[in-house]
Amino acid sequence: VQLQASGGGLVQAGGSLRLSCVAASGRISNYHIGWFRQAPGKEREFVATISRSSSTTYGSDSVKGRFTISRHNTKNTVYLQMSSLKPEDTAVYYCAASTSVAYSRGSDSFYHSWGPGTQVTVSS
Repeated sequence: VQLQASGGGLVQAGGSLRLSCVAASGRISNYHIGWFRQAPGKEREFVATISRSSSTTYGSDSVKGRFTISRHNTKNTVYLQMSSLKPEDTAVYYCAASTSVAYSRGSDSFYHSWGPGTQVTVSS
């Protein structure tokens, strides 16, 4: 599967953005999909993930209550709705696929098919 993240941009603190992860090739429904982010000078960190069937979602403590992950398999797309954005959410956001039973552990080592990221910048 080949994934492409989009929807990033510049937003003020407290604002919202919706990121999309589209499968340019392959069927996204075959994979658990995770969102990760990397800020300048920092390691890539887990944001949220969703199971193939949408029955299970997980999010990091830093985004719980603010970010929502969802998927629309017929559109071959996974979304990350981000609300109440903070300056510390500024990062490049990536989506990736997993077929591992350990996909919910939040480790990027269980993910593959990383596409180009999308920049999210939150101004204070």
